[in-house]
Amino acid sequence: MRLEPGPSSTSGAAPDGGLDGTPDQGEDVGRPTHDPGVRDFLATFSAFMETANEQAQRQRTDVGPSVADVLREHLGTDPRSIAVVTETVSALRSVDADVAIEAVVARHGGGRVVGVGGGEQRMHTSFSEIVEHSALWRQFPVGAVDYARAATGPESERRTVSFGLHLFAYAGTPVALLQRAANPRHGDEGSVEVMCPQEDAALSLLAELRAAMVEHSVLRGQVVTFTASDYGAQAGGMTFLPRDRVPATDVVLPDGTLSRIERQVLGVARHRSELLAAGQHLKRGVLLYGPPGTGKTHTDRHLVGESPGTTVIVLAGGALRLVRLAAETARALQPAIIVLEDCDLIAEDRSFHDGPQPLLFEVLDAMDGLGSDSDVAFVLTTNRADLLERALAQRPGRVDLAVEIPLPDASARLRLFELYRGELPFTSGALADAADRTDGVTASFVKEVVRRAVLRAVEAGHDVGDEDLGSAVHEMTADAERITRSLLGSSPDLLAEETFEP
Repeated sequence: MRLEPGPSSTSGAAPDGGLDGTPDQGEDVGRPTHDPGVRDFLATFSAFMETANEQAQRQRTDVGPSVADVLREHLGTDPRSIAVVTETVSALRSVDADVAIEAVVARHGGGRVVGVGGGEQRMHTSFSEIVEHSALWRQFPVGAVDYARAATGPESERRTVSFGLHLFAYAGTPVALLQRAANPRHGDEGSVEVMCPQEDAALSLLAELRAAMVEHSVLRGQVVTFTASDYGAQAGGMTFLPRDRVPATDVVLPDGTLSRIERQVLGVARHRSELLAAGQHLKRGVLLYGPPGTGKTHTDRHLVGESPGTTVIVLAGGALRLVRLAAETARALQPAIIVLEDCDLIAEDRSFHDGPQPLLFEVLDAMDGLGSDSDVAFVLTTNRADLLERALAQRPGRVDLAVEIPLPDASARLRLFELYRGELPFTSGALADAADRTDGVTASFVKEVVRRAVLRAVEAGHDVGDEDLGSAVHEMTADAERITRSLLGSSPDLLAEETFEP
């Protein structure tokens, strides 16, 4: 830091006084002084600043080479004369970018990675500014590379570069690539910033990186859910989910219902080649509707489990607003399935509101934006089909199949009791009686009945049996459990005469 003289405060004044030529009581302010004490102070302060500047310069020199020094040696020219080409990278694709950079660098003979010092300031400084400041003031010395751990699957992770400078040659041309991770807290996306003496080579490198991100994506064939950022409308992160297999025998629906859904979602994917050869489109949409707890999400899990190798993106709650990003990701990583849980939250009929519903348009645009040959299936679930926008529910090409997932009938309830019974020693007669006494309940209700039967037996200190099952049915269908039935998706007005003892 150098002390610079400030502007004169006597501009426009008369030689010996104020603006009117009269003596000014403050005439010494801003003028050279003949006071020996003031002169000594200024001389001492000037010497101090000179010493501070020299010390700062020595410290900058002591920390080693600056980023500009390293780039000048690697690129063979002054890096300040080279333009920087930048590609943004969303937080969801940061691992893909890291994998792609590693693959491309290795493909072109390898290189090295160096870090950039400078503390928090470097996070908010562009590559060109880092170079400029390090060349003029040696502000950004070479330092340690910043790394982070990131998930690559439900049970795997990878060490990724969060801030580092890659030095290598691309097609015989020296290249410097600054890899920067996203910072959602500050609203900053990640980026790849390329400095190369030949701009065409820089553009070609970025194109190869984009292709490598798709080819080597850690999302491909995985089941993931996106999370919305707390700091803005962009995605905040991603979670990998296990692909649990739910066999068809565990999905209790009316006869023929599951096969219709499977044909539309899984059948199209299995026969994509034949369909394309016949000039048929692959993009499709399926709507599952019905009361809560009837098995819509269970059906989704079955579809996911039966589609190994397919990229699945599940959106629910606040993450539904990321449907456009999900569609873009699915298109790049197809075959893919996008599951939108409780889509009535974003696709309510506009007549119920004063203005348009932006999230509805996001869904429609995302579905319409995919090409007909895109092997992408949208699976939407809702508890309120009556609230869905007519265009979403009925227009071909958006939703091709709407399937009701109803409350289970007597036969379905018996199958549910047999399913959730597992190895418990309930007799067939007790199961049939329980099914008869639970008209109007959901699959969730049946599952809870079995759990309560086991709990009652444990508390009583004996093995679970038919009597416990009957008591659990009586307890859960009693009038006092009206709210519980409602929470489990069953009718709160469920009143069976046999549930009341005389």
